[in-house]
Amino acid sequence: MNGWQTLLYKETLRFWKVAAQTIAGPVLTAMLYLLIFGHALESHVKVYDQVSYTAFLVPGLAMMSLLQNAFANSSSSLIMSKVMGNLVFLLLTPLSYFNWFVAYVGAAVIRGLVVALGVFVVAAFFTPMSYAAPVWILVFAILGATLMAALGLIAGLWAEKFDQLAAFQNFVVMPMTFLSGVFYSIHSLPAFWQGVSHFNPFFYMIDGFRFGFFGISDVSPWMSLAVVGGATVVVSLIALQLLRSGYKIRS
Repeated sequence: MNGWQTLLYKETLRFWKVAAQTIAGPVLTAMLYLLIFGHALESHVKVYDQVSYTAFLVPGLAMMSLLQNAFANSSSSLIMSKVMGNLVFLLLTPLSYFNWFVAYVGAAVIRGLVVALGVFVVAAFFTPMSYAAPVWILVFAILGATLMAALGLIAGLWAEKFDQLAAFQNFVVMPMTFLSGVFYSIHSLPAFWQGVSHFNPFFYMIDGFRFGFFGISDVSPWMSLAVVGGATVVVSLIALQLLRSGYKIRS
């Protein structure tokens, strides 16, 4: 393996060695949401015709888990290396900033996709799923994971201690994922909050992803693709520039 492949392998092993925490834990959390909300609201909430509420929940929970874990993987890896002081050994290598980006983001995307797949495997025991447009599912899964992995890289570079990273995740990532239509359609909201939801890029990730399963969405999947694709490019370019400048990692 060459340099970036070795770093990618190392970052992948980092979460795979503790899969009970990094894979099984998030899958269990998603299943608890599915059981509680699905059981409590199945007979009271109808979002799409011919689609049960439990089935409606599954893509949203899978994408939410994917986004949160892709962010957590790249951000936690970087902040741990900075705090523990072993980042210096990586700085001594001849790896380019692009190699760093590919390795950290690549491992985070892998973790996000594995967690989402785990959610679908377990959810299959609770409700049947349809796959109206598999290509859309794959596209939004990869774009969403890449966007959050790059955002995690930015947060990991910015944070100087675990408290700062936790604040970023608790006050930015968590609220935006929960308020993105995971548990509801935005058409059930008042007009004002529907408008607010359209400024949340997480909404487009989940809505486009859900379209791949049911062929139904709150907004056009092409609009979702444009928003998510554009956001992914912008955030990735920012992360690349920060790595190139050695922001908070080179003195």
